Amino acid sequence: MVDLTGRTAVVTGAARGQGAAEAAALVRAGAHVLLGDVLDDEGAAVAEDLGPRARYVHLDVTQEPDWAAALDAAGDWPAVQALVNNAGIHWNRDLLDERQADMTKMLSVNVVGAMLGMQAVAPAMSAAGNGSIINVCSVLGLLGGRGSGAYTASKWALRGLTKSAAIELGPRGIRVNAIHPGYIDTPMLAQVAAGRPDDYYDFVPLGRAATTDEVADLVCYLASDDSSYLSGGDFAVDGGLTAGGGPRGNDSRTYRQGR
Repeated sequence: MVDLTGRTAVVTGAARGQGAAEAAALVRAGAHVLLGDVLDDEGAAVAEDLGPRARYVHLDVTQEPDWAAALDAAGDWPAVQALVNNAGIHWNRDLLDERQADMTKMLSVNVVGAMLGMQAVAPAMSAAGNGSIINVCSVLGLLGGRGSGAYTASKWALRGLTKSAAIELGPRGIRVNAIHPGYIDTPMLAQVAAGRPDDYYDFVPLGRAATTDEVADLVCYLASDDSSYLSGGDFAVDGGLTAGGGPRGNDSRTYRQGR
């Protein structure tokens, strides 16, 4: 197990699902963790369950003042040396039905929010000479998907931003990587998957959805010094989904992430 003792991590979208699992894993690894979200009651409950090394703070990732307040909430904790840009929004809508205002909102949360987070933590990480930023993308940041044009565009944009950030921030000792979850067993996926047959995931090479812990373990690894020479990378957590097989035969199922 990785050791993150003496470090503070920030996890956005941490009130439930994948973000809550990432926060819990980071606490288990010894880190102090700031949990950010706009779901205040749920986020506060998660932080309380995780104990004294977890604090919840209201964080709308699209608002710069919220980022400043979130970092101030760390108080006398160790320096922030890990950021998990997990917050994101998602919907299914065909391209010809997409609306400009909604597309702008998607990009604001999924891309601009991550940019503001990187800008917020970079000074502290630079001063420490060590930092790791993990941007949660999607398998739809590696390929296309029917009915998910806005979401796919946002994740490709975040993937590109990750690579540019890795180049710019590397000389400061800051590593930046992207992870690409596929089907993950979360409330979001449960909502999308309602009514699907038990064998729905047979087209995934490993034949199932992932647990949130399987994503969280990778987050902890990338946040630690065990991954000290990894930066600018793409790490798919998808059971082999993007290896190239895709849905079998005439199956019309599409690639959609559930977080």
